[in-house]
Amino acid sequence: MKYFYILLTLLTTSVNKQNSLKFDKRNIQCEDKWIAYQMDKDSTYTFGFIYMDSQAGLTFNYEGKFKINKDGTYNKLKSEFENEVGFIKSRLHPNKIAIAEIPEAKFKELHIEKTPSWLKAHKTDENSVDRLYRWGYMYNSWNECGKALTYLKKADKINSKFKGLQTELAYSYKALGKFNDAEIALLKAIKENPEDCYAYKELAYTYTKLENFEKVAETYFSMTTKCTEQNFIQETAHNLAYEYFKIKDTTNFIKWKAETEKWSNSEKKYTKNLNNMQAELEK
Repeated sequence: MKYFYILLTLLTTSVNKQNSLKFDKRNIQCEDKWIAYQMDKDSTYTFGFIYMDSQAGLTFNYEGKFKINKDGTYNKLKSEFENEVGFIKSRLHPNKIAIAEIPEAKFKELHIEKTPSWLKAHKTDENSVDRLYRWGYMYNSWNECGKALTYLKKADKINSKFKGLQTELAYSYKALGKFNDAEIALLKAIKENPEDCYAYKELAYTYTKLENFEKVAETYFSMTTKCTEQNFIQETAHNLAYEYFKIKDTTNFIKWKAETEKWSNSEKKYTKNLNNMQAELEK
């Protein structure tokens, strides 16, 4: 009998561990998930559903509070705002606050469904190029570039010529160190719009990461004839001069310092940096 109780205790402990909340997620990782915030002072947990709103972005739909009983069951609490639950929404911004994904085994205890019925209204155009692009853009802005790619690649398959898509893909690829893929995307962007100064600038930057300085120079000279954004042109020349500074190639450094100075403005931010580099090389 003693062994039976020991076994029962172990099983109960195991079940409770399986059903316990694990605060190991960030809100950006919980799109279309039921989540709980860490326990309040009154031993309650605030919970709700995180989804992506087409206008507001990442959004928390408040559903109420619950307590965890000693036996591990979840007890949803009644609220004076009972009639407002489901209509209280908060726009979220990515942060490092740890939240927990609610185990599916606990949905019944909380009287919730895996997919809320109201979510359908937010999923009507989720496979459109426009929405996929916006999702990707949003995740890139949060530095979740791997997640962004899942949306942007889908958009690319539907319409690779969608405005801004290729440069957004390139942004993701560069952040993930996939510079060859970034080059392909940027060349597509330039082919579609030969006067896209931003695409040229980012292509030149990509070539610096690939250590193909000849291609950087080639891109720079294309910019001087096709771009109106002089700050982009100057930035490109400065970046190439800096690459030559790093490898102590004084001849090419001086050449690209001179190119940078052609586009100097009253601020002279880049030329000041390069003067300091030249002084360092001449020591």
